[in-house]
Amino acid sequence: MTQDEMKQAVARAAIEQVPSGCIIGVGTGSTANHFINELGKIKNKIEGAVASSEATANLLRSHGIAVLDLNSVDQLELYVDGADEITHNMHMIKGGGGALTREKIVAAVSRKFVCVADETKLVDLLGKFPLPVEVIPMARSYVSRELAKLGGQPKLRAGFTTDNGNVILDVHGLSIMNPVELEGIINQITGVVTNGLFARRPADLLLLGTSNGVRQIRA
Repeated sequence: MTQDEMKQAVARAAIEQVPSGCIIGVGTGSTANHFINELGKIKNKIEGAVASSEATANLLRSHGIAVLDLNSVDQLELYVDGADEITHNMHMIKGGGGALTREKIVAAVSRKFVCVADETKLVDLLGKFPLPVEVIPMARSYVSRELAKLGGQPKLRAGFTTDNGNVILDVHGLSIMNPVELEGIINQITGVVTNGLFARRPADLLLLGTSNGVRQIRA
């Protein structure tokens, strides 16, 4: 199977995780888009969805799926999203598409987090993919210096502004041995909104697209 066919396969598998009559959270990115396309086929099974980005909200609406404000929802039964990297411990790097803050918020409210990814995203050690850090614009230079002290090489994502009006620093050169600890350390830097490590709230289930079909991996 091609990489895109793997993404389509895990999107179809994720539909089987969707409970009836609930509100679900939906992530951002190419694999999440495949899931939304599949979700459109069963849209009458759910009450609606909370989107992790404006792009996701627009795609959901194009399928006739009601998009709800998270502030009107106490808990989401399910959150489905992709990853840029994920380990067997279900720790992830996310944010390649720039939606990491809203993705992290929606994940925090969700009872179950299902990650959908193709086999190229499964790694033993996080950090080969640059770690995105969303930053208040006026703090960009200060945060860059602090991230450099942690051993990374931060680079401004040129010409990009998040849905929240902030900038992203992509941190290269990290070998992340303790993602839970590093997630907390970076989030404590003044001016950081959040970073793309999803370790304190990892995925509960990984649906991994492989050349031999979809594998289910749990922590």
